Amino acid sequence: MDISEYTAKLQNDLVTAAELGDDHTRRIAASLSAAIEPSVRLVLLAAATELAKEIGAKLGDREVKVNLDGSELLVDVVRPPNSTGGEAADNEKADEKKDSTYSFDDVSGDISRVTLRMMEQIKARAEEAANQNGVSLNSWVSQAVQGALRDQMRKNGMD
Repeated sequence: MDISEYTAKLQNDLVTAAELGDDHTRRIAASLSAAIEPSVRLVLLAAATELAKEIGAKLGDREVKVNLDGSELLVDVVRPPNSTGGEAADNEKADEKKDSTYSFDDVSGDISRVTLRMMEQIKARAEEAANQNGVSLNSWVSQAVQGALRDQMRKNGMD
């Protein structure tokens, strides 16, 4: 499920509500709507993760896991390690195949600031790509890094 449409809807609603105000209010709303986008993504992921836990509890013999892959929420239904013939066998399977997407637990925690230097032409093209995807440059670069890491893991057989 692509969550971009939900974050864009929230951003549009905020800007629309600000239309009642003056130019300054509209500019602030536009800035705020862009600034809250990463937080909204995490909140949506947290809500989906909690829902998955509730569904998994109702299923009993299976767990529902939610992972974030760029702007996609991925849902996976799995059997817990102790329900498929032994924990040791499941641990071996888990070691053989590591998930290259990020769950809410993986993306929560401290955020680090990084200074990135690039040629102006590349920055302009990255900003254009971010705008076309409806995300901030910061989110777009973060997603690009996640995608590159995921590709490297697949290439190295860690997937």
